[in-house]
Amino acid sequence: MVINKNKLESALISEIIINGIQEKKGNDIVRLDLRNIRSSVSDYFVICHAESTTQVRAIAGSVEDEVYKALKQDPWRKEGFEYGEWILLDYVDVVVHIFKTDKREFYGIEELWGDAEFKSYKSA
Repeated sequence: MVINKNKLESALISEIIINGIQEKKGNDIVRLDLRNIRSSVSDYFVICHAESTTQVRAIAGSVEDEVYKALKQDPWRKEGFEYGEWILLDYVDVVVHIFKTDKREFYGIEELWGDAEFKSYKSA
């Protein structure tokens, strides 16, 4: 049996990201497993929201710190820090979406990927 190293790595990265979100009390944390969706751009999306732009930025910083401490890896790309209403951290196989509450409701990313396997996590 051959185990795909990249698939294990992306699962590990997603768990580290979730821990970083929990550290800053991100709300309604979900992980969408996109591995079985043909048109997906990554293995996982991790999504959460926060009540303020300050907390959105703090969560993003925590995620970056946790992933770097564990794997010495920075995001390949990041966007949204300027306004802090929707920050995206792209770790290639795992993409993190950190929303301000009203933006998450407006964009409804979970509904766009309705075929994905969906797992919820508790805030710390």
